[in-house]
Order: sequence, then structure tokens, then C-alpha cells
Amino acid sequence: MKNLLKKWNQISLVKQIAIGLIIGIILAVVVPAAAKPLVIFGSLFVGALKAVAPVLVLFLVMAAIAQHKSGHETNMKSIIGLYLIGTFLAGLIAVIVSFMFPVGLSLAKGAEGVTAPGGVVEVLKALLMNVVDNPVKAVYNANYIGILTWAIVLGFALRNVPDTTKTVITNFSDAVSKVVTWVIKFAPLGIMGLVIESITTNGLESLLSYGKLLVVLIGCMLFVALVVNPIIVYTQIRQNPYPLVFMCLKESGITAFFTRSSAANIPVNMKLAEKLQLDKDTYSVSIPLGATINMAGAAVTISVLTLAAVHTLGITVDIPTAIILSVLSAVCACGASGVAGGSLLLIPLAASLFGIPNDVAMQIVGVGFIIGVLQDSFETALNSSTDVLFTAAAEFKKWRKEGKKIEIRKAA
Repeated sequence: MKNLLKKWNQISLVKQIAIGLIIGIILAVVVPAAAKPLVIFGSLFVGALKAVAPVLVLFLVMAAIAQHKSGHETNMKSIIGLYLIGTFLAGLIAVIVSFMFPVGLSLAKGAEGVTAPGGVVEVLKALLMNVVDNPVKAVYNANYIGILTWAIVLGFALRNVPDTTKTVITNFSDAVSKVVTWVIKFAPLGIMGLVIESITTNGLESLLSYGKLLVVLIGCMLFVALVVNPIIVYTQIRQNPYPLVFMCLKESGITAFFTRSSAANIPVNMKLAEKLQLDKDTYSVSIPLGATINMAGAAVTISVLTLAAVHTLGITVDIPTAIILSVLSAVCACGASGVAGGSLLLIPLAASLFGIPNDVAMQIVGVGFIIGVLQDSFETALNSSTDVLFTAAAEFKKWRKEGKKIEIRKAA
């Protein structure tokens, strides 16, 4: 048994996850009834990641700021700029593709009893209220805007305390990071359980009637991930961006695809950023912040489903309105985490731009729930992997200006 475990630990985590994925698919297809109890592994894995992530962010950011040395620059301005540009371009691409390949829908129920935000002001208000949330409540509810705010404030307040106090905080941060390492070791079992749950619970039959919508939706996300993002990264590092892009998709996107939670993927992204040897002072803030405001996938979802409603109802859309939709979807996407239900519940807000009644828009949300098993998986994979991608791109740009050689393969 020891030799078996030793050989297993010698295999890279990505290969271990691939093995878990294959076993999960085989069990779910061949013996679904017998495989059903194994779903608990997926629930435990996601639950553990979600549990450790808020504590990790709080201590990591607080320790990084408390220990921050004067004169040491971070890349936060560049990273936030990349987040906003990436989200806007994703919404714009989705609008263009939706006009090139218009999709009509059979409207669905399924969103009864769900309340959508009434406007952009309401979304931004919810986002700002999260900033001043009670710190204990913020950690309990995994409110990352609130956690970041308190971590930054406490970090600055601790800048002038004795070094022994700073050492204790850093030790706590290191301890939580160690726990994250332990949790991630169970990723293969967790992914296996999540795959079994997805196949045995949802199936694919309900998705077939919305095949064209899914092709447009997923096609946009893949285009953003494989074309738009590499172009953005190239403008920063001035060399082939694909090794970095594929690494982020492989090591972050795969787990995000199955956990379907940007918050749960924060520990995974932190480990990848550490593996890439990025500045801890930067990524400890940019990764959790990205899980909140870097929402290219959400911008695609909002734009595509809103324009699907527009095409279904035969509404004529001019170019200026389409551009406004791109901006609106980007703003809404950045505020998606402040609204229960995520990107789907922001569709009525975007649909109001075209005078679509709320009851019709909520039927579009119902369609979103039906295709959510794939829509949410691809959306989260794009959102979360891009957090690391843009953080690394900004860091490598700094390296390039300093004359350092960027060797992504060796860094991995």
C-alpha cells in the first residue's frame, strides 16, 4: 500500500484529476446506482475548499500587507485594468456573435419565486454594502469584498506592531496555506464525485433542445479564453502567450469547471500563483478580488441570453444600443457576486434595456437554469482561470521591463 501511495504521489495533480475524471465518467455511465453514494466525495471537496478559502484570504492578505516593505511596488492597478478590459471585451464578443448567429428560444418556467435586482444602482449598492459588512459575517458568508476590505484595513493597522506579532500572523497564514495543500490533494476524489453527480443527476437530455444556444454561449467563452485573452496577455509579455494560457486553463480551469464556484477555486489559484513564483503581496489580493470582479464568463452569459430574448421577441437593436449592452453586461458581471443567484439573475436588468417585461425576462432565467449544468461550468472555468492569467501577465510584464527572462514552462 505504501508503494502504491508513493507512486500515486509521484504523478502530477493534473494527471491525478484526469484519472479521477475518467473513473467518474465510467462509473456514472456503467453503474450509476452503485456510483451514486460516491457523490459525497464531490460535496466534501467543494465544502472543504469553500470553508478554507475565506480564512485563507483573510490571513494571507492581512499578513502580506502587515509585512509589506515600503517601496515594494505591486501590480494591482495593471491587474484591475486587465480585469475590466477582459470583462468588457467578453461582453462585446458575445454581442457580436449573437448578431452573427441569432438564437430564438422556447421560453421556460423554472425561475418562480426568484427576485432579480431592479437596476444597476441596486447591483452597485449591494456591492458597496458588502464592503462595510461585519467581518465575522463576511467570513461566514464568504463575502470576499468584505473579507478583502477588513484584511486590508487590519493589515495597515498592524504595520507598526512588533515583529513578533507580525510573525504570529504570518505563521497563521502559512498554517492555513498548508491546510489548503492538504485539501487540494483530495481533488481527484472530489472531481470523481462531482462528475458522477453531474451525469447521474442532470443527464444531457434536457440540454438537447437548447443545443444552438449552448453552441453560441460556449463558443463565445472558448473564443474569449483561446483568442481574446491570449491577445491581451501578449500585449503585456510580448511573447507566445499560449503556454501560460494553457497552464491556467489546465491547472485552474479544470477544477473550476467541476466545482462551479470561483470562491472554491481561490485556494487552487493561490497555489498556482505560488507555483508560477508570482509576488505574494500581489496575488494574495488580486486572486480573491478577481473572484469578485473579473467576470468575463458572466458578461458572456448576460449578453447572449439577453440577445436571445431580443431575437425571440423580434426586437430590432441598433449598434449604439448593442454597445451599451456590452458596457452594461460588464458592469453587471462585476457586481454579480453581490447578488444571490449570480449572472443569471442579472439578465432581467440587461433585458430592461430593450423594454422586455420582467415576467418574460424571468422565463429566460428559467432557460438559464436548465442549461446551467454546462453554462455555469464553462463560465466559472473562464472566470477563475483568468484571475491567475491576468495576475501572471501583469507580473511578467514587470519582469520584462526589469530585464528578467520569462520562462513559463520552467516556472511551472
